[in-house]
Amino acid sequence: MKALKHENRKAGEHERMKPGQSFKGILKGKMDEYVHLMYEITKSFPDEEKYGVISQIRRAAMSVILNYIERYARRKLAVQLNFFEISYGSLKESEYLIYFSKREKYITDEEERMGLALTNEIGAMLWTEISALDKSLKS
Repeated sequence: MKALKHENRKAGEHERMKPGQSFKGILKGKMDEYVHLMYEITKSFPDEEKYGVISQIRRAAMSVILNYIERYARRKLAVQLNFFEISYGSLKESEYLIYFSKREKYITDEEERMGLALTNEIGAMLWTEISALDKSLKS
């Protein structure tokens, strides 16, 4: 199994909030970790996947964090919610691509575990953000 740079902290471990660190900051940090993990593990994919799975999983992972960040440049709550939902949809897309990549033997069991652990953590945190924003729209 190839060594990953992201082994400083096992994916899936819950972080305790440090003084001055916000929920949004932790979520953004996990998203950043996730996109870098996806870039790292796709480096060893077969060359014929350059314009297929490699491109798709990288774009989906990058879309998770970029749409999350872009939400903060929008004033209307309904538009902000839309960006969160796009981010969540991209997360689900990349989650499937992890399963696909494992079945095609492009990634190891450990890489699959790390990727899925992060998608689960990010998904739960992002859904919390979506639910809160949706609730504020309805009130």
